[in-house]
Amino acid sequence: MSQRKIGVLLVNLGTPESPTAKDVRPYLREFLSDPRVIEVPKYIWFFILNLFILTTRPKDSAEKYATVWTDRGSPLLYITQDQAELLQNSLPENYEVVVAMRYGNPSIEKGLDELIAKKVDKIVILPLYPQYCAATTATVFDSVADTLKARRYFPEIHMLGDYHANPLYIEACKAQIEKNLTGVEIEELVLSYHGMPKSTYEKGDPYYDQCMETTRLITESLGRSDIKITTVFQSKFGKEEWLQPYSFEYLPSLPSQGVKRVAVFCPGFSADCLETIEEMGVENRDYFKEQGGEYYQFIPSLNTESLHIEMMKQLIVDSN
Repeated sequence: MSQRKIGVLLVNLGTPESPTAKDVRPYLREFLSDPRVIEVPKYIWFFILNLFILTTRPKDSAEKYATVWTDRGSPLLYITQDQAELLQNSLPENYEVVVAMRYGNPSIEKGLDELIAKKVDKIVILPLYPQYCAATTATVFDSVADTLKARRYFPEIHMLGDYHANPLYIEACKAQIEKNLTGVEIEELVLSYHGMPKSTYEKGDPYYDQCMETTRLITESLGRSDIKITTVFQSKFGKEEWLQPYSFEYLPSLPSQGVKRVAVFCPGFSADCLETIEEMGVENRDYFKEQGGEYYQFIPSLNTESLHIEMMKQLIVDSN
């Protein structure tokens, strides 16, 4: 009996086509129109989004994207593509790996159609979000379901959830931190996760608890009693209260407390992107140094580290 053919859809958040206001605008419109991302009544949000946010934010965002854009394009996209290639090479021959972005291109619809056209017997969907959140993991499921509604045939579907406590994921985080801190003296390690409105937690979203559990496991794994390890949340948007402490407030507060040598790592990001490279690597570094900070090290995300790829392989193979 021949082996079953398994398709793998590797999904990340998404990126505009280019670092221009013209291309950032439709990307932001798609992203910020998702009711899982913005939980505000549609009739109210429609006017806020179109009359205010989309008239100013695309230009500002495009300028930031331009600072991280490379000859290969968007870091988030090409790093995910590199991850897919390494994953493809590590999996058995009966696996086919395809990349998709929840917003922008290549779309989830395109990725699913590509795998269906390859006549796979099963599709495993891996959202590259270590910690589950309705605004990230669940919206991937929404997009998959919406796509399949319009298809007469589709194979068996298996959607993977969070991996916030996966031993290989924790080991990969530990290895990345240790590699980048070899020979470096710091007083505090700051673990920064993407922020979410506090209301999502109050409604029962497990994201905050999973972030805190990841921090606990990384702290245990590192075994560094000589440094403080802290959790913060970044990328706050709008006036609503979000999960705290906020990175942009916490990091500048450290020098006045005598903490002048820090390192920052973002365990919630599977690939470096605007929010890690520019926001945590540059913007928050500047806030910290403006207040008297002396040393600030941004540790890259797990990206294509071998343990990270091995973890993805394990998750996918174990699901069959």
